[in-house]
Amino acid sequence: MDEEHLEMNRRSWDARTPLHASSAFYDVDGVVAGRSTLHPFEPLELGDVTGCSLVHLQCHLGTDTISWARLGARVTGLDFSAPAIEEATAIARRCGIDAEFVIADVYDAVQALGRRFDVVYTGLGALCWLKDIAAWAQVVTELLEPGGRLYLLEFHPLLGVLSDDGPFLDPAYPYFWREEGLVLADNSDYAAGPEVLDDDVTVEWPHPIADVVTAILGAGLELKQLSEHDVLAFAPWKELEEVPGEATLWRLPAGQPQIPLEYSLLAVKPI
Repeated sequence: MDEEHLEMNRRSWDARTPLHASSAFYDVDGVVAGRSTLHPFEPLELGDVTGCSLVHLQCHLGTDTISWARLGARVTGLDFSAPAIEEATAIARRCGIDAEFVIADVYDAVQALGRRFDVVYTGLGALCWLKDIAAWAQVVTELLEPGGRLYLLEFHPLLGVLSDDGPFLDPAYPYFWREEGLVLADNSDYAAGPEVLDDDVTVEWPHPIADVVTAILGAGLELKQLSEHDVLAFAPWKELEEVPGEATLWRLPAGQPQIPLEYSLLAVKPI
C-alpha cells in the first residue's frame, strides 16, 4: 500500500472513530456492562485462551479484544488510528480490563510490539484494508510463538460482489479485483448512518478466500480449519432476519437460496 492510500484510509477511520464510539451498533455501554462482541462459534473454533497472550490486529475500538480478555486471554490490541486506540484504552479502563493498546500499522506490528504471542486474532472487516495479503501473513507468522494459533473471522468475499442498493443479492462487482483495488467515495457509515462523513474516500482490496489461504500457507502456517457461515454481523439488506437468540446476528430468510456470509479459519505455527 502506498503512503497516499494509507493516509487516505487512516483519515477515514480517524473520522469514524467518535461516531462508532457513540453508536448503537457498537453499543459500548453494553460492552462495559458485560456484553461479548464475539460470535458464539469463535471461542469454540479457536479453543481455550486462558492465560494465553493474544494480539488483536486492526482492533479499532477494542471491543473484540476486551471480549477475549474476559475469556482469560492476556490481550494487546493494535491499530493504525490514534483516536481508535484512545477510545479502546478508555473502554478497557471502563470495563476494568487490563489491556495494552498500541498505535501502529499492521505491517509494522513486529517492530512495534517487539515480542511473540500465543494467539494472533483478526476480526471482521480487516483484510480489505490491506493490499499485500502475503506480507500480512508473514507478519502473523513472525508474531506467533511456535505452536501459536492464528484465528481469523471475515466477511465472505462473495458479499463484495453484491449490490448495496440494487435488487436483493444482485451481482454488481467483480470477484477478482487483484492489484487495482476499489476506490470508494461515500459519506455514509455502516454504524452511524448516511451523510455523516465529509468527503470520505477510501481504497479497499477485496481478497478471495483462496488468496488468503495461499498467503497463510506460504508464510509457513498449517491450516487446521476453514469454515463458512450463514450469519452476518450486520444487516446490509432489509430482507435479512435476526437470528433467534442472537440479536446482533442476521441471516437470509427461510426460502431464500442460502449463500455464505462470513468465513473463519484457524492456522497453527509449527513447533
